[in-house]
Amino acid sequence: MTSPCARAVRIARLPRVTRLRAAQPRAAPPHATQPGVTPPVVAPDTEAVPEATTQLGFPWCVIVWDDPVNLMSYVVYVFQKLFGFSLQKATKHMLEVHQQGKSMVATADRERAEFYVTRLHAYGLQATLERSGGE
Repeated sequence: MTSPCARAVRIARLPRVTRLRAAQPRAAPPHATQPGVTPPVVAPDTEAVPEATTQLGFPWCVIVWDDPVNLMSYVVYVFQKLFGFSLQKATKHMLEVHQQGKSMVATADRERAEFYVTRLHAYGLQATLERSGGE
């Protein structure tokens, strides 16, 4: 059982919750208050698109690499569970990993492919992400 002092110290160390301030109303732009003045038209700059956003739309490949640790049956199980592969397709990819050293198990947008790589790591498999060649 903890003493009251120890409990008070533990409570004092909890993070404090701050309240969000209500959004303050912003002043209207000068052209909105003057009658007869039209607001300036701003055309979007379509040429200056950051490279990071353009890379997200392209397909990315999820590659599983061979390792001496995991059993073949376990790799088949992970492929079935994570990707929804049939037994035959999961076995085909497992044999490709075993014999050739790697297998491309999925092609998806970057966010989904990163999710797959993270989940494969959680299952103990070695996986990487590669940008697809078909840009």
